Formats: sequence, structure tokens, C-alpha cells
Amino acid sequence: MATVLKITLNSETATQQFAQKLAQNIKPPMVIYLQGDLGVGKTTFARSFIQFFGFDKVKSPTYSLVESYQNDAINIHHFDCYRLSDPEELEYIGIRDYTNTPAIQLIEWAELGTGMIAPADLTIALSGDSETRELMLTAQNDIGNTLLQCV
Repeated sequence: MATVLKITLNSETATQQFAQKLAQNIKPPMVIYLQGDLGVGKTTFARSFIQFFGFDKVKSPTYSLVESYQNDAINIHHFDCYRLSDPEELEYIGIRDYTNTPAIQLIEWAELGTGMIAPADLTIALSGDSETRELMLTAQNDIGNTLLQCV
């Protein structure tokens, strides 16, 4: 049975702080799906998560499909599948090269990459409007369960 954790965050700053709290408990490899409508904070969440590891300039991968961040401590790949018309397009960017290393994968719009991307360890569904965000974190396996116990 999947572990589910529901959290209400009352500001963009609270969302950023939660993303960094989650990041401090991550051990690669890990696959996290970020789900939700346009404008609910998926990219803000991902940006704060990545910045925790010392990357100041974090770009949205909306047009490039993937942005990678590597240093001595971590390897992160941030995917945004929103512009995919077919999951096979991920082959053109070398999706297998990104999944063959012990990295953290943050994947927005994962449903558009079905069949080509790795299964999630943790799914974070974001919803809400204005400043209030509802996050529903669902562990998809033991790796995700372990992470949720740390949050």
C-alpha cells in the first residue's frame, strides 16, 4: 500500500522551503514526478529543490526538455515533458543516457512521457490557487516510503 502525505503550504516561500527540506533527505537514485495543472508551482518547486544543492541558476526545461545539474555531490536531471507530442521524442534527446547514472530525476508532465521515462519513486501532486498550495505526496515503492518518513 502506498504511503500518502498531504500538506498545505500558504505561500510561495513555504513551497520553496518544503522543496529544500525534501531535497536534504534525498539519496540518489530517485525519480520524482511533479504533477499538476499549469501554474500550480511545479517549476518553482523543482527550482528550489535544485538550488538546495548549490545551483544558483536553474532554468526551466520547457523548451529543451531536460536541464542537468552536476557537481561533486549530486547529479540531477530536470525533465519537462509538456511540449512532447509523442513519448518517442525522448529518444532524440538520449533519455537512456540520463537514466543510466545514479541521479535524481525530477519529471514534470510525466504522463506525456509514458513508456520512455523511469517509474516514479515518489509522486508529488500540486494544486491550489493564488498563494495556497496543496501537495499530495505518494510513495510508489520502498524508496519513496523511506523518503516520506524523513519529511
